[in-house]
Amino acid sequence: MKPLSPLDQIFLWMEKRQQPMHVGGLQLFSFPEDAPADYVAQLAEGLRGYRNVTSPFNRRLINRVGQLAWVDDDELDLEHHFRFEALPTPGRIRELLAFVSAEHSHHMDRQRPLWEVHLIEGLQDRQFAIYTKIHHSLVDGISAMRLAGRMLSDDPQQRNMPPIWALPPRLRKDKDESQTSLWHSVLGLLDKSGKQIGTVPAVARELLRTISEARKDPAYHSLFAAPQCVLNSGITNSRRFAAQSYSLDRIRAVCSAFGTTVNDVIMAMCAAALRSYLLSQDELPEKPLIAMVPVSLRRDDSEEGNQVGVILASLFTHLSDPAERLLRIHEGVKTQKERYAAMSSEEVINYTGLTLAPAAFNLLTGLAPKWQTFNVVISNIPGPSEPRYWNGARLEGMYPVSIAMDRLALNMTLTSYCDQVEFGLTACRRTLPSMQRMLDYLEDGLRELEAAAGLF
Repeated sequence: MKPLSPLDQIFLWMEKRQQPMHVGGLQLFSFPEDAPADYVAQLAEGLRGYRNVTSPFNRRLINRVGQLAWVDDDELDLEHHFRFEALPTPGRIRELLAFVSAEHSHHMDRQRPLWEVHLIEGLQDRQFAIYTKIHHSLVDGISAMRLAGRMLSDDPQQRNMPPIWALPPRLRKDKDESQTSLWHSVLGLLDKSGKQIGTVPAVARELLRTISEARKDPAYHSLFAAPQCVLNSGITNSRRFAAQSYSLDRIRAVCSAFGTTVNDVIMAMCAAALRSYLLSQDELPEKPLIAMVPVSLRRDDSEEGNQVGVILASLFTHLSDPAERLLRIHEGVKTQKERYAAMSSEEVINYTGLTLAPAAFNLLTGLAPKWQTFNVVISNIPGPSEPRYWNGARLEGMYPVSIAMDRLALNMTLTSYCDQVEFGLTACRRTLPSMQRMLDYLEDGLRELEAAAGLF
């Protein structure tokens, strides 16, 4: 028996009828060249033989005297967790995204291990898909991505590869990875109390500096400065998932033209999409939208693992000029990174936690709706840079499926794969109608930047 951490319990406590708290991923594969027509059916039959379920997929919840804990489920019903599905004709990406949207809306049974894997056939062009969802109390988004990566191989000839629920246990290393979750940042305040107390002067200084800069520049974000917006309305349990790939070479060309980073261009694409969508709904605020963005803060000479901070970045959605918007985003993010570069890791944790605490309080309780710290989450999770395969099938795309919440109706998560940037947009269908149009608006945003850079 393993007691749940306070953070894991929060994810369970936050779950409501309209607010499922699971993360997911959609992987799109092409058949191996020599695969028969019934390849996916044969694959499904083989996967049903993997009944030795490994951690964390063998865990289920129990409640002992008011304390939630994980225990191994010795009677796990694989037929419940692994499902072989077929899309309706004509088997386009549209039907696939509609399937994922519907499945991502459904809660999972807390009497069972909190995960599902859907093997999906019936796609056009000799393709199939895998949609996986796992409760956030079991893994976070980064861990889920790494589990999905462990399932894959760089060898197209490799066969007899297990599914994600039967991966061999990995040897534990010293913890050297920072979490990018909002809640990890906030609850980091409670960790390492001795070091944290010593950060108070520096953190107070930076908070005062933030407030001072906000007074001088109305576009500069500060605590509670995000505008009220339809993105921050209440939600239902109905989800819309939209996904698409964009060329990394095109994004890099814009970077070179303007002297910015890939992340800057991606944020500018998101800003353009949000601006166009909200204009179409007559809902664009006069003040610029604010995004919560996890960013890498690694120093070149650091011997530590990943160093991740969370910044609140203005998207400058009140500006109509795409080039000006990109350059303002670049300068804003650069300023935030420079602020973190002058701080210790403990100071970064505290500064992040204090700036996000109001958002956490509001999302948890809903008692302070005017404390709008940010409007949207834009999260970039690095993926494989080389092609990956699973039992000979080439991975063509991998798209994160995230969580929409009350007062946070849209989540924009993306990952990189080979020469692509894979966007996964998760939203409340009713709060944000026709959200899938943002895929076109993302493309429009990139084309506007290419035109401004004189690339065509």
